[in-house]
Formats: sequence, C-alpha cells, structure tokens
Amino acid sequence: MNRERAPLIGITMRYDAESERFYLARTYSEAVQAAGGVPVHIPLIPDESYLANLVGRLDGVLLPGSASDVDPLLYGHEPHGKLGSVHPLRDKTDHIILEIVERRGTPLLAICYGLQALNVWRGGTLIQDIASEEPAAIKHEQGAPRDRRSHKIRLAGQSRLCEYAGASEAFVNSHHHQALKTIGENLRAVAWTSDGLIEATCPSPAIAILFSRRTRRIVVLRILAFCLLIIERGAL
Repeated sequence: MNRERAPLIGITMRYDAESERFYLARTYSEAVQAAGGVPVHIPLIPDESYLANLVGRLDGVLLPGSASDVDPLLYGHEPHGKLGSVHPLRDKTDHIILEIVERRGTPLLAICYGLQALNVWRGGTLIQDIASEEPAAIKHEQGAPRDRRSHKIRLAGQSRLCEYAGASEAFVNSHHHQALKTIGENLRAVAWTSDGLIEATCPSPAIAILFSRRTRRIVVLRILAFCLLIIERGAL
C-alpha cells in the first residue's frame, strides 16, 4: 500500500566553538518524530545555494535554541557587558534560512534563540541581558531541573498558540537570559510573562493563512505545534 511520506522537518544545529563540532539536543528530533515528522538536521553552513537546495526539500523548519546569543550588531546595538558568546555560523545560517522560508512560504517554528533570530531578521531588537536591563523582571533562567515549569505565561485570545494550548494561561519552563525588545515587522506578541516580557510571537494573519492553504501544510503546522508542546514539557 502506498502511503504519503511523513513530512520532513529541518532543524538547525548548534556549534561548539572549542571542539568545532555541530550538535543538537536529542529532544528536538524526538519531538518531531513523536509528532509524526521526520527530523532532518541542518549543519551550519551559511551557503545560500546549499541551503536553498536543502530547505527546498523540506515541509517545515524548526529553529531551536542555541548556546550563543544573536549578534547585537545585526540590530544596530553595541554589545552589552552581559552578552554571551556569539556564533556567526549560526547567525548567518539562520538568516539565510529565514529568507528562504519567507520566500517559499514554508511553515516555521522558532524557539528561544530561533525566535530572537526571527525577530531580528524582521527588524526587531533584543534585550541583551534581562537581569541587568530589566531588574524588576522575574527569573527567566531557572536552572536544573530543566523540565520544571517555573513560571506562568498569559496567552493572547484568538491566537493560534492559545488554540493549540487549549487555555489562556500556561506554566512553562524557562531558560533564556535575553528577550524581545521591539517587535519585528509583521509579527505580533501572543504570550507574556507577568513582568510584561514577550514569550512568543506569531506572524501576521495573512502569512498564517498562507501557511494553512494546503492540507499538507496544515498537517505540518500541527506537527510543529505538537513539537512545541512536547519540547515545552522536555528539558531543553
């Protein structure tokens, strides 16, 4: 019996500068597989021809977290004293992938660093260090155990995220020292912590509708949404 192939979901990898290795936490690939997709690891090779060839074969893309921070020069800011390490390979690769995804209308899930990279690529800016720039903020780097749900977020009504979560509030784990400052073009905030920091964004309605026009894309979006729920319960 012929069956439609499972959707291919590309995941950008991380970079270890000391060992010069690409790597990825296992939970991302396991989440894609558990949701019905096939994970495809994307090495950080910032070559447009190579990435266009690869992404063109994918049904969806997941931009995960990173051990690095987005280079503040990309959004016109000088480096803050608490800025973490910057990995140009990750910055350049993600930006090229975002250009390809935008051009092709490929479904996208961006998490942590991935969300920050998306926001910067669309012209937004970042808080480079929450603790020093927003002293009244709650703790956003919870430490171990990484799967513990340490704070609550509020979800925007009438948003896809609220629909997927099935509630207007959720308790989540939290592992980031940076946050979105100004929102990029055609993005809107859909989740906030009690201190007012943005925890999630969604594209404009026109883009969201574009993603949902074909049945296969609806399936891919559901897979990415399920991945988000699995990963949020995991230990990333």
